[in-house]
Formats: sequence, C-alpha cells, structure tokens
Amino acid sequence: MLRATIPFVSQGLRALTRDITECRTCPRLVRCRESAARAIPKRFTGHTYWARPIAGFGDPRARLLVVGLAPAAHGGNRTGRVFTGDRSGDWLYAALHRAGFANQSTSTARDDGLVLTDAYVTTIVRCAPPDNKPNPTERDRCIAYFIRELRLLPQVRAIIALGAFAWDGVLRAARELGHVVKPRPAFGHCARAEIGPYVMFGSYHVSQQNTFTGRLTEPMLDAVFAAARACSRG
Repeated sequence: MLRATIPFVSQGLRALTRDITECRTCPRLVRCRESAARAIPKRFTGHTYWARPIAGFGDPRARLLVVGLAPAAHGGNRTGRVFTGDRSGDWLYAALHRAGFANQSTSTARDDGLVLTDAYVTTIVRCAPPDNKPNPTERDRCIAYFIRELRLLPQVRAIIALGAFAWDGVLRAARELGHVVKPRPAFGHCARAEIGPYVMFGSYHVSQQNTFTGRLTEPMLDAVFAAARACSRG
C-alpha cells in the first residue's frame, strides 16, 4: 500500500495519507474515479485499480515540492501513486531523475523501487476529475489536505507549480497560512514568486497536450528544475 512506498514517513504524513485515501467528500469525483476503474482500457486489461484519492509521495525532509493538478484517471487513479503510470509521470520523473532528485527515471507502479531524495510530489485535488477539470467547490474542499501537507513538510523552500491550476492552488494555500503576496503573481513558464518562506516557480504542465505539441520541451522543464534546485539548496 502507499505507506510502504514512502520510507521514514512521519507520523503526521501517515495520518494525512490515511485521511486522504479514505475521503469520499465529493460525490462527482468519487463517481469519476470509480467509473474509470470499471471502464478499463484494453491496454490495462487485468489491472486492479486503486480508485481512491491519492496522497503525496516522496521525502518528508524535502526542500523541493512539486505540485500538479490532480491524478489521471488511468495513471495515479490506477496505480495508487501520484504521476505514476502515465505519460505525464514519464516526463516528470525523468526530469526529477536528471535533476538528481530521483534514483530512477521511470515511475510505473507503487512497488517499482522509485525513491525521491529531497523532493516531494503532490497535487491540489486528490481524485481524478471528469475531463481533468475539478470545479471550484471540489478544489476548495481538497485544498485543506494540501495546507496540512505544507505544514508537515517544514523544510520545503522551493515549489514547482505544474500549470496555472497548481499555481493558483499554492497561492490559495499560502494565503491560509498567512503568506499573502500583492500584487498577485501571474502564472507563466519560468515565472517566479516569493511567498513567505517559499519561492515558487511556474512550469507548463507535463500533460501530453503540452509535451506532444512542443509547448513544453525537456530543456524547458530542466531549466525550471535547475532554478528550483539552486533555490532549495542555496
């Protein structure tokens, strides 16, 4: 299960993982994640789906936090680990590996041996949403988990927000923690914003919509990770 894949996880993160994976607060998201587990594509025939909310994954002592939108219906919702088992995860973990945060460049299953060092990966919304579009009510319910996560990752200094939704979610969570930035920083690739104890970097999301079209390239993604790494370890 998820707990076994995160070595040395703190008691607080264990409790948060339990609360997240047991959540059934949003009926639309529950229907979406469970229906995906019934309508299995041919390429995943025989797979048993996780079909529950997804907690974060990585090093509890992380100084780098990577934040995405939500699990993919046939990625994290299938495998039970964030950004695992889909093309977006292929891009993300390959970049983490190139930047020295991951021991391997692939993330295919919870028991695949992947270990992150000094990095933690999470999402703003924890269930796979219809058309990858959570509504504002679902976002606001779920962001409480992200706020708890930030509190339980006290060494985080740099945050990479993958996409405008994650950028907005980080700003909302930071405001709840008393870190308000005015004027509100706008999202953009390689955008940078100082938010209380954090420095946030924007990146286009690692979705196929961006990677297949060339809107996001490996050098572009690596540049964001290099900047965030220098900040987190500076």
